[in-house]
Amino acid sequence: MSDLPHEDGRIRCGWAPTDSKPDSVLYREYHDTEWGQPVRDSAALFERVSLEAFQSGLSWLVILRKRDNFRRAFKKFDVAKVARFTERDVERLLTDEGIVRNRAKIEATIANARAVADLDIELADLLWSFAPESRTRPADMSSVPAVTPESKAMAKELKRRGFRFVGPTTAYALMQATGMVDDHIASCWVSTAT
Repeated sequence: MSDLPHEDGRIRCGWAPTDSKPDSVLYREYHDTEWGQPVRDSAALFERVSLEAFQSGLSWLVILRKRDNFRRAFKKFDVAKVARFTERDVERLLTDEGIVRNRAKIEATIANARAVADLDIELADLLWSFAPESRTRPADMSSVPAVTPESKAMAKELKRRGFRFVGPTTAYALMQATGMVDDHIASCWVSTAT
């Protein structure tokens, strides 16, 4: 994909599809309205941490398609409710065809809710403490890193605090998705407010 204008005349990041298939429209809407926009609400960040963990090894489109099902299955990612999930809930989720049925990722989400509940700091404050200083937008997608020193530090601290399935690459994807970094290419029409 290139940075040529789409049918609406707008230039987008190379991963935003240009066709009008339903999945492409879903992905493009995510790019245009959500990806890279600052998220500072701890509850919303817990959802993002959880979904990024589920995405590990999969296409983000798989997660976007199932996002409403994840919200239903994980009680709208209410930390207190998910932290109380038991083995019975794990078994229930493993039979839920609406989500990614991976025991390790389901158990990680529950463990992460418990880790959030045990924090001595707001999740938003913890995560945003790793946000790097603003930098120039990348010229193209080949200039976008997969891991940074900040994402390595975030992953290390989250692991120290009991989080699972949040390695440096997942941490960087979280930073991109929640506006801690602005990796929209320089010519992309989307603006972010940090």
